[in-house]
Amino acid sequence: MQLNDIRSPKGAKRERKRCGRGAASGLGKTCGRGHKGQKSRAGGSVRKGFEGGQMPLQRRLPKFGFTSRKSLFRRNLRISALEGCGETVITIDSLKKAGLIRKNIKYVKIYGEGSLTQAYTVRGIPVSKGAKAAIESGGGSVED
Repeated sequence: MQLNDIRSPKGAKRERKRCGRGAASGLGKTCGRGHKGQKSRAGGSVRKGFEGGQMPLQRRLPKFGFTSRKSLFRRNLRISALEGCGETVITIDSLKKAGLIRKNIKYVKIYGEGSLTQAYTVRGIPVSKGAKAAIESGGGSVED
């Protein structure tokens, strides 16, 4: 066998459709391009991402990532994190001292379901329904 003898197997390559060869071919007259318009003309095509003059999506979006400013000073805490606080009265300051949240955090919400091994009093921190039920079932309380 020589390199010049290698051929594709029969049926592996299909001949391209020959447009504009009469009405019976199914691609006569307009050759599958439809009637009129930019895409029917020779050399007529629009570039990638073109939206007909409307400001394209890639130009409408910002060029850099978006970070919500709220996320910089807001945190959600699981109820299980209260166990690592070391105090029975939970405030934002006590969470900062325990290292559970960073110093720049101003707003915290406690969420999640489960049970606590100790009675905790949560002061000035919003709490979800499930977390409130878990705190109160453990003998603690939630104060606003």
